[in-house]
Amino acid sequence: MQPSTDVSGTKPAGRVLGLDVGSKRIGIAVSDLLGITAQGLETLQRQNKRLDFEKLAKVIEEFGITQIVVGYPLRMSGEEGVQAEKMQRFAEELRRRFQLPVHLWDERLTSAEANRLLRETDMSIRRRGQVVDQLAAVLILQSWMEGRRQSSI
Repeated sequence: MQPSTDVSGTKPAGRVLGLDVGSKRIGIAVSDLLGITAQGLETLQRQNKRLDFEKLAKVIEEFGITQIVVGYPLRMSGEEGVQAEKMQRFAEELRRRFQLPVHLWDERLTSAEANRLLRETDMSIRRRGQVVDQLAAVLILQSWMEGRRQSSI
């Protein structure tokens, strides 16, 4: 399975959910209704698959989510590794459970960029650790939306 290259340029009819999925936490972001900006939501502390998906279901319902973008952790060379395969399985499970389009989007360097941006603030190291996944989700979603817009120009 290849990452989503759906860049039709059409405006999403509803909000898009962005996810930065890790083994301990899931960073969450949602788009505005026009698909222009992304805002972070509270990071989900992972417990087990059932509870994690229940929490995601609440977010999907609350925000009227119509599409999901999942960070796709490619190696720096662009090749897929074990983590990319895990995200393919996670994305497929999201599709099955929620019956929504799920796009995999190259997330290389988003966590590093999130950490860099947070280091430039006066935020404490402890607080930065709490929001880095949220910011990574925002960067993934924002990048995906910009990619769609640029392809429609």
